[in-house]
Amino acid sequence: MTLNQDNPTRLTRKPEEAAPMLGVGRNGVYDLIRSGQLRSIRVGRKILIPLAAIEDFLNGGTK
Repeated sequence: MTLNQDNPTRLTRKPEEAAPMLGVGRNGVYDLIRSGQLRSIRVGRKILIPLAAIEDFLNGGTK
C-alpha cells in the first residue's frame, strides 16, 4: 500500500514538501530545523515536519 503524496490526511511533510510551503529551499528547511525555529520529528533516518509546526512557524511562533 502506498500513500498518495497529496493525501490531505497526512499530518507531516518531508523537508522537500515543506520547502515550498515555507518559501525556502530544502537546505533552508534543514537550517530552520537545526536552529530550532522549526520543530521536526526524526523517525529513523527520516525527518518529518508536523503541519502544526509549519503553521506555528508561519504565524511567528517557534515552538
